[in-house]
Amino acid sequence: MTDAQTWTLIVGVLTTFVAIIGLVSAVFIRVMRAEIGGLRAEMRAEIGGLRSEMVTRLDYLDRDVQALMTRIFHSPE
Repeated sequence: MTDAQTWTLIVGVLTTFVAIIGLVSAVFIRVMRAEIGGLRAEMRAEIGGLRSEMVTRLDYLDRDVQALMTRIFHSPE
């Protein structure tokens, strides 16, 4: 092989390696974004469920406190 052919082969191999690394990086980034999006949706659903449960519990607590306040301040002595 001549010197020009050797350099052409080296450049071709390096170009192939760079293209493969770029392709793998692009696929990896796409997969990571999809996984993070799924995790984000899961976390939002969990937080929404917890929020509604806390609202329900606070409503019951408010009702109980109102009943106690009514009993204490409006009771005939």
